[in-house]
Amino acid sequence: MIDLRSDTVTKPTPAMRKAMAEAEVGDDVYGEDPTVNRLQERAAELFSKEAALFVPTGSMGNQIAVKLHTKPGDEVVIEERGHIFNWEMGMPAIASGVTIRPVRAARESGMLTWAEIESALHINMPYYACPTGLICLENTHNFGGGSVMNAAETDEICEKAHQLNLPVHLDGARIFNASVALNEPVADMTRSVDSVQFCLSKGLGAPVGSLLLGTKDFIAEARIWRKRFGGGMRQAGILAAAGLIALEESPAKLATDHENAKKLAEGVAQIKGVSIDPKKVVTNIVIFDVSETDKSSSDICQRLKHDDIHAIPFGNSIRMVTHCDVSSADIDKTLESLEDMLG
Repeated sequence: MIDLRSDTVTKPTPAMRKAMAEAEVGDDVYGEDPTVNRLQERAAELFSKEAALFVPTGSMGNQIAVKLHTKPGDEVVIEERGHIFNWEMGMPAIASGVTIRPVRAARESGMLTWAEIESALHINMPYYACPTGLICLENTHNFGGGSVMNAAETDEICEKAHQLNLPVHLDGARIFNASVALNEPVADMTRSVDSVQFCLSKGLGAPVGSLLLGTKDFIAEARIWRKRFGGGMRQAGILAAAGLIALEESPAKLATDHENAKKLAEGVAQIKGVSIDPKKVVTNIVIFDVSETDKSSSDICQRLKHDDIHAIPFGNSIRMVTHCDVSSADIDKTLESLEDMLG
């Protein structure tokens, strides 16, 4: 099977499985799992943040951050295609009692400018208006086609936000993909945000887990909310051991995923009725429009399944995501199937 639905479908490497089998463990709810502690310390070191917390999922990490940065009745400004707004099951409203203020970025990449954010802010408004409590960014931007925001752009937004006493949270689920694409260290890309979440279980290939990072006080409170959200784990070192391997070994492999994504984008761009600009594919996400073909995105994905190729339809588009379990030969086979179907 060629699984291009997401980079969440990766299988742990032999090195990860070995580390998991041999992991030294303790009770993490008591803060006594040495492998979890090493993972958190290493993540904080890489990101130059004071502290980190191992959480089961990226969504939990994001929602803990929303909870801690806001109070009920606040608004959260986010790009309208953002993961926190669209794909986390309404949790900002359910868990934090906040309203989302979605803003459509003018750029196809989905990356907001400060001018776009500023136009949506409610600061020093009458008491009956919902005040802005938080700005959320996403890097890479999933439904912006894996687009990236560099350190300088992030710094500018954070500087302006902090002048208004507004915190900024970064959904950095694929921040290492952005780091590789831009050749910028993750510490530089996240230095000005108040909190950041990144996933071990996407491009880095670990089976489970994400890290939430911020100040020591922020992470101490985040640990409380992780438990309240049902994320208190016991002998979690078995999972953290794979995360440590992913953190140390996987970033160097991401460039290959990006090369395969570019190859895929360039190939589908040659198929009649398919619309995509390969130049805009800079990481591992490829989204192409099929509205000018004689088939729907769902029909195309169903027919791809007959060739044991899996992708996800979204409206008139199809998303394919490359990862460590997808080879260049897999891309060739995928293109061949699409060409046979649509060419």
